Amino acid sequence: MSAGTPGGAGEGAGVRAALSGLTTRGRSFLAAGVAAALCAYVLGQAELLRVGLLLTVLPLICVYALHRTRYRVSGSRRLTPMRVPAGAEARVQLRMDNVSRLPTGLLMLQDRVPYVLGPRPRFVLDRVEPGGRREVSYRVRSDLRGRYPLGPLQLRLADPFGLVELTRSFSTYDTLTVIPRTEPLPPVRLAGESSGYGDGSLRALALAGDDDVIPRGYRQGDDLRRVHWRSTARYGELMVRREEQPQRSRATVLLDTRRLAYEGAGPDSAFEWAVSGAASTLVHLLERGFSVRLLTDTGNSVPSEGAGGFSSGGQESAEAAGLMMDTLAIVGHSDGAGLSRAHDAVRGGHDGLLVAFFGELDDVQTSMAAKMRGRSGGAVAFVVDTDAWADPAVVPSGPPSALAERLRQLRDAGWTAVAVPPGTSFADLWRQAGAGQGQDHAVNTSGGRP
Repeated sequence: MSAGTPGGAGEGAGVRAALSGLTTRGRSFLAAGVAAALCAYVLGQAELLRVGLLLTVLPLICVYALHRTRYRVSGSRRLTPMRVPAGAEARVQLRMDNVSRLPTGLLMLQDRVPYVLGPRPRFVLDRVEPGGRREVSYRVRSDLRGRYPLGPLQLRLADPFGLVELTRSFSTYDTLTVIPRTEPLPPVRLAGESSGYGDGSLRALALAGDDDVIPRGYRQGDDLRRVHWRSTARYGELMVRREEQPQRSRATVLLDTRRLAYEGAGPDSAFEWAVSGAASTLVHLLERGFSVRLLTDTGNSVPSEGAGGFSSGGQESAEAAGLMMDTLAIVGHSDGAGLSRAHDAVRGGHDGLLVAFFGELDDVQTSMAAKMRGRSGGAVAFVVDTDAWADPAVVPSGPPSALAERLRQLRDAGWTAVAVPPGTSFADLWRQAGAGQGQDHAVNTSGGRP
């Protein structure tokens, strides 16, 4: 980035912009000088006229001097890290380089940040020698998830008397992504078909015997001991044996974002708990080798591309994880009144484990959610107790009858349904979900075979 005298508006416009940079002190000097000159003319006092001229000319000289200043400086910003959980800090490092042959005067550096990230940082830089640099840093944090722009960087030039201040703005900015808080989850056994990786999920691509081997082309980094010489001679290029590759089990994390399903707002609201729970589940399942997708009640799936919308392995899985967390960083309430579109997205095929975070459910939405169980290998539902979240001071003696009926209907449909009261650790609810299924088939999310 670089900053200089604004162009494209002409010399006159530049002078007017410089005059607009007069500080309160500069305007006071100018007004006092004009008043003294008028009084000197009326009273015939030559000495007072000299004082008036001095007070008037000094701010104008400072304006002209700053206007003619041709500092050439470059500025850069480095944000570390660019993605942080809510409540965590990120460090912003600013660097200024004087790329001109002249030393600079006093510089005031200011970076524009949203108010939720803290006060606007301001720094005073002393004289910077030709070819010199200055580095300063500050920290930002937010308890609210979202995407926040940092910048543009502003450089304020001031004269030694503090009569004039001119602002030069850089053009670029960075974006800080504040993702939901995540909670480490214990390895439990949930209803399902298989673990993320395991013997039951292996797909044999290399059959026994040399004649049955399915080779592929050699790739840089392949072990030369895997070269299949018979196929190499047949095709005229290096061919290697395919090894058995694990079939990644699938998991869908469904987040109910309906506005009617939640009450309250803020970091401690039920909706924010659901978003944080979905993020924790995504991280947990990805670490255990599952191929995961994020689905909302609107029917939108993240990632949208790939094997049916699911993340794949390797680097693509890391990119998909970042994309899902970025989506959760900015997800808000939907205006949808039902779960029909989410039902349509999950009803086709066998999609492995289904973990859902529901807000308040009525009879129609409970029936729709029950049908989502379908052919999934396992289904776990965390249902927010909206009455308890609305008034956390009231300690209920047991589950409300309406919520208990919703949970019973989901369990009858094959779900492992868990009520979510306020103030409960999600790790405890995750253990409860693992202990709540007894007769269902088990899946070990710790990565081993049950």
